[in-house]
Amino acid sequence: MPVNSFDNYPMSWKPNTKDLTPPLYKSLAQLLENDIQNGTLNPGDKLPPQRELADFLDLNLSTITRAFKICELKGLISGTTGKGTYISSDVQTSPLLLSTLNEDYIDMGAAFPLYEQNKYIIDLIKKLIKKTNIENFLQYSPPIGLLSHRKTACKYLRKFNINATPENIMITSGSQNALSIILMSLFASGDKIGTDPLTYPAFKSLANMLGIRLFPLPINNTSVTYENLDTICKNENIKGLYLIPEMHNPTTYSTMSKNQKEKLSKIIKNNNLLLIEDGIYAYLSDSNNIPLSAMAPNHSLYISSLSKCLCAGLRVSFMVVPNKYKSKVEQGIYNVNVTTSSFNVEIACQAIETHLSDKIISERKNLTLERNTIVNRILKNRTVYGNDYSLFRWLVLPKHICGSKFEIRALEKGVQVFCADRFVVGNSKFEPAARLSVCSPKNNEELERALIIIDNIINEM
Repeated sequence: MPVNSFDNYPMSWKPNTKDLTPPLYKSLAQLLENDIQNGTLNPGDKLPPQRELADFLDLNLSTITRAFKICELKGLISGTTGKGTYISSDVQTSPLLLSTLNEDYIDMGAAFPLYEQNKYIIDLIKKLIKKTNIENFLQYSPPIGLLSHRKTACKYLRKFNINATPENIMITSGSQNALSIILMSLFASGDKIGTDPLTYPAFKSLANMLGIRLFPLPINNTSVTYENLDTICKNENIKGLYLIPEMHNPTTYSTMSKNQKEKLSKIIKNNNLLLIEDGIYAYLSDSNNIPLSAMAPNHSLYISSLSKCLCAGLRVSFMVVPNKYKSKVEQGIYNVNVTTSSFNVEIACQAIETHLSDKIISERKNLTLERNTIVNRILKNRTVYGNDYSLFRWLVLPKHICGSKFEIRALEKGVQVFCADRFVVGNSKFEPAARLSVCSPKNNEELERALIIIDNIINEM
């Protein structure tokens, strides 16, 4: 039916067919993207059903379906069976990159660790370069890492109740590198991965780049619910899960209980899902904690990064890979890295073997506790989630305050924070909030000054 006869047609989106050029599905996808970028369509807006849009535009249903698919793979729209298709909540927020602000701003955006303990790593490097065999670590090594390094990794991972063998350890250049390799090796464009409705934004960006769709899992208060998860996995054809069970980024909501993990592990096994467990903050959890991947070891890849707990500049991560995925992941490591720097890994492993890593972690936890004590004092009248040893806290804003506007206002006042919008998956609903990175300011005085500014902004808005 011609579009001109639909002047009063009740549609939430009315693209002009005069702007369409062959191939029509690509042109329509571009029109949809343009209307999102120019603000004609806003985050959370519901799009017309595909059949109605096809009728309105006098196009084949397949044309609409292909156009929507392009936009979904770009992360612009999100559809749920039986609920319709919506503009994704985060389409108008820029990626969460390392801060490029000038020194006039206090950075509480990016979640940096404390750097005072880097002096110990520097001393260790000075000792290492005097070794007669140091040249061995400046050569090419196996893609998955040297056997001696993988044995040390096993020793380190046992602290977190991960009982792995060297044959199942692969060493990568940090957790983001590990995530890239996993997604490129074990998933394909169009695959769906279930995540928390608010999750690590660099993982979102990576999945979007590779055309992998993230599906927000149902939550009840602060925990994943399991009542309908089996059905959701089947209906949505979910292939894997990406979860941060310990000290969740960004919300810091409490660690999953053993009972929750047992239920979730059964769902993972029953649906043959591939779990990616990000254990970057496991060093902050209780020593008796059992990782989720340990309850479904044949279905799980566990990533343990040393960036936050030991040294960010080393870029070293230990990855536990079950036998059935080893060949594909090893090939992925070779294709992406060829090899990981043995020199960097040797520094990390020496820190572990000499127990220097324990000293660094202990000092960092104590200094982080000092900073969180300041947070608790200044924001005592606010709702702020998070462990007192956490690198960041989750500040819940009054309902009348828009998170993105709060972020802008804070930047105008000289403080960088990241609002909840940056972490949202698809069209998930969320309360206004902001993540406060308490270890990123240069010192306690700078942190205190930033928190006072934040508290005053809430009073003013």
